[in-house]
Amino acid sequence: MNLQFLLDGTLAGAMIGLGAIGATLTYSILRFSNFAHGDFMAWGAYAALAVVGLLGGSTPTVPLSFGWPLLLAMVVAMGLTAVLALALDWLLFARLRARGQAIIVVMASFGASMALRSLLEFLFTSRPTYFSRAIQMAMPLGLGIKITADQVALLVLTLLLVTGMHLFISRSQRGREMRAYAQNPALAQVVGIDVASVVRATWVIGAALACAAGVMVGVLVQIRPLMGLSLLLPIFAAAILGGIGSVPGAVLGGLIIGLSEAATVQFVGAEWRAAVAFVILMVVLLVRPMGLFGVAER
Repeated sequence: MNLQFLLDGTLAGAMIGLGAIGATLTYSILRFSNFAHGDFMAWGAYAALAVVGLLGGSTPTVPLSFGWPLLLAMVVAMGLTAVLALALDWLLFARLRARGQAIIVVMASFGASMALRSLLEFLFTSRPTYFSRAIQMAMPLGLGIKITADQVALLVLTLLLVTGMHLFISRSQRGREMRAYAQNPALAQVVGIDVASVVRATWVIGAALACAAGVMVGVLVQIRPLMGLSLLLPIFAAAILGGIGSVPGAVLGGLIIGLSEAATVQFVGAEWRAAVAFVILMVVLLVRPMGLFGVAER
């Protein structure tokens, strides 16, 4: 029995989950769906690719393509993507949020998404590119499952990022302020929470995790300007499935979406893969709109 689809689904779910964390935080704290979030993934991947080139070559110089050069490049790219998100908020979103009309901010995110995507195509062309074209040996795990060194490294990295994010939200002062603002913005301002700092932290965290997810996609698949757009629906489906504002829920939702897509490809057909996230999203909205870890508002 070949269970390779379980590993493939877990890897896809890890990438979706990382992206969904930023999407769920943006929605719960800033009160709008940021459709440019997927493009932060693409910009982060291209930024990491550019930094890798500056470090001494178009590909990492170690046998493990996800090695220290790419890891360092990813950290730098996470910072650059966070700066991009802060700049976009300062130029566009903050001004529109001040008007108090959420739908205008959502529509502006559509425009920002198209602008960011078109700029990527202008700078790097629409041709796909890769961090490394080296073929790695896969290690057999049994039951038809094989895993490469890159996949192991990315699963470990995802676990570290998700654990660190959970500890930050649940244990740190800034994380408690973010949760308080998400639950009641007016009361949070009354008790003296620095709203501007909370907004900045939300953009930085969301963009940085989107960048990490984009690098993962680039390592395992390829880098292209439309990579974020293709993952946008699964990301939002995972965020809604897990419950808006819940970091563990976003990760679990991502894993459910990833495994469902992989199982669909394995047992139904690859042409139905794109429909899985949409079907799950519709079922969740009909059966449990608050998601797995969400709480109904009163």
